[in-house]
Amino acid sequence: MSKRVLVTGGAGFIGSALCLRLVDQGWTVTNLDVLTYAAAPASLAALDGHERYTLVKADIRDAGAVKAAFETARPDAVMHLAAESHVDRSITGAGIFVDTNVMGTFTLLEAARAWRDSLPADKAGAFRFLHVSTDEVFGSLGAEGLFCETTAYDPSSPYSASKAASDHLARAWGRTYGLNILVSNCSNNYGPRQFPEKLIPLMILNALAGKDLPVYGDGSNVRDWLFVDDHARALIDIVERGRAGETYCIGGNAERTNLDVVQAICDIVDDRRPGGVSRRELIRFVTDRPGHDARYAIDSSRLQDELGWSPSLDFETGLAQTVDWYLDHEAWWRPIQEGVYRQERLGLPA
Repeated sequence: MSKRVLVTGGAGFIGSALCLRLVDQGWTVTNLDVLTYAAAPASLAALDGHERYTLVKADIRDAGAVKAAFETARPDAVMHLAAESHVDRSITGAGIFVDTNVMGTFTLLEAARAWRDSLPADKAGAFRFLHVSTDEVFGSLGAEGLFCETTAYDPSSPYSASKAASDHLARAWGRTYGLNILVSNCSNNYGPRQFPEKLIPLMILNALAGKDLPVYGDGSNVRDWLFVDDHARALIDIVERGRAGETYCIGGNAERTNLDVVQAICDIVDDRRPGGVSRRELIRFVTDRPGHDARYAIDSSRLQDELGWSPSLDFETGLAQTVDWYLDHEAWWRPIQEGVYRQERLGLPA
């Protein structure tokens, strides 16, 4: 009998990679997703009709719908990824971030507690809830050091503040109500099937089209880049073998400045689709994002030491694979460009 899991936000970027890997590893997956603008059901086309995959279209803020999803899934574990996630959008529309990321997590935790309490003692004791979060809750690093599981929280944006609040809720439900809670905090993800409002796919598609490549500030902000399939692999390791009550930081050991990333994308696109002049000529420095954290970097040693996980790809290999995926999958991204997102600048407060 396969293990059963309720995944929230499984039609999103990280969620779709996770659902694909879970089914491939023998799990029975129920995907609870409201299918916002950033969802891409096409990312899960390979699971259409699969006997171990079910999509439930519902909002994590809807207590009745969430309860029904638990009854459909009959899960041994919950992997909670559903969230509003784009920092720029949170700057001009914070309310939906608080509502979804905080109240939605509360609603899900309450449903998980009720489900756990309905189970026989042996299954109740084994039931697990993995809350998937971000390194942005820790704020900005200086030039030295790494985020780890004991780093103090210091969020800078409405997005990161809402995720910090949901992290605290998850841990509190573990301590107060005895849920087997796990929390993960990851660095910046990249890879195939990422919605093109994010840096890497936006730069790939703009470079391909010969459009300007807007880089915030002077491009010196540093991020630690994690390939999405490596992240999905880590999440499964955590939900299967992580210690209940613990936090695990997940990073790619791939610190790069934003400018370095954009220049690397230009060079790969130039190689794949020569255009006469270097795409680096398209780089334009634009007004910085308010509250833009200077640097993120993750120490993943707990995850590596306890569970044996490590990144499988170096950044150069993963980035080349990502560019190639977008070049080969216009049918995936073209409807997005022509519909819900036309690659406009987001996140400048009025």
